[in-house]
Amino acid sequence: MRPAPLRGTIVAMQHCFLPDSMPQSLITRRAFGTVSAVTVAAVCAPALVRAQTDGAMLGRVTVAVGGQGVLYHLPLALADALGYFRVEGLEVVVRDFAAGALAQQAVQEGAADVCSGAFEHVLRAHVRGQSYRALVLQGRAPQLALGVSLRSLPAYKDLGDLAGRRIGVSSVGSSTHLAASLMLVRAGLSPREVAFVGVGSGTNAMNALRSGQVHALCHADPIMTLLEQKADTRIVGDLRSLKAAQELVGSGTLPAGSLYAPQSFLQKQPAQAQALVNGIVHALKWLQTAGPADLVKAVPAAYLMGDRGLYLAAFGRVRETFSPNGLMPDDGPATALRILARVQPELAEAKVELARTYTNDLVRKARQKYSV
Repeated sequence: MRPAPLRGTIVAMQHCFLPDSMPQSLITRRAFGTVSAVTVAAVCAPALVRAQTDGAMLGRVTVAVGGQGVLYHLPLALADALGYFRVEGLEVVVRDFAAGALAQQAVQEGAADVCSGAFEHVLRAHVRGQSYRALVLQGRAPQLALGVSLRSLPAYKDLGDLAGRRIGVSSVGSSTHLAASLMLVRAGLSPREVAFVGVGSGTNAMNALRSGQVHALCHADPIMTLLEQKADTRIVGDLRSLKAAQELVGSGTLPAGSLYAPQSFLQKQPAQAQALVNGIVHALKWLQTAGPADLVKAVPAAYLMGDRGLYLAAFGRVRETFSPNGLMPDDGPATALRILARVQPELAEAKVELARTYTNDLVRKARQKYSV
């Protein structure tokens, strides 16, 4: 009796040679055996590759995420849900954390291999002497908004009214913390004049605002769109569009969501790193032409928060901010460091080798594979 994998390969080969209209029963084992090995290799290579990758031959990679259901991580979610990682021969396990800073900590401690999060975490890591590198860019804008509770602050007029108030962020040190700080600085208010409170992500963050635990909240969609539609939250700072991101940086391109990993991961597991990037680039390509119905069918039902219309409205706000191809812009790292220094002035003098904070090599190979 042949081993099971060989039987699967034989079946794959039979499908290569038989027209769709011809019953498989018409081909005998003897007739099939007369086909030369050279011909089989030439004609059936794609089928053999499919048979191999179906088994996740590259093994398992764990990706840490801060707030798995938010739109910020949509390319990762799609690559997983649509089976793109599996096609690459990779089994991806996503571990969800309350904030991006906590997700990075999990990678640092060895609880995860790769992180999906803000590129600024890569820069901060380099300042601390830790070598991380962005593998593929997912977003070109922060995709975050700052909302004020009209229950807690019914007389709110401008950002100056937040002085002495509590602002909810996913955690201190996360991208929500940075975005809220940038919006305050732009309004002439020092981040030290408010109290930042870590409230996690998802419904926990939303409940913190609605219960009065915090007076304002900086978060991603679809949470912020949901709060806005409830009419008891006023959006007072919005970074969910390319225009808003451009107004924030003045000049240059601001990289945001990315898939990044320790340099050691790239060196020890190059095939897995390439497979991850292939999956993300494939998902970014799908996202360019996907319709609303396609999206709600693809993402896990829990991400829709029980309201497809809400989810699609939130997606419409940020759709343009997803990277079209996964490439890090040439000026992206320098722009991100300059923006980060606005709220952490000491970073302006930090010596960071920006060329070591990212690589586009894997994305270029993925783009060639998927014609992106």
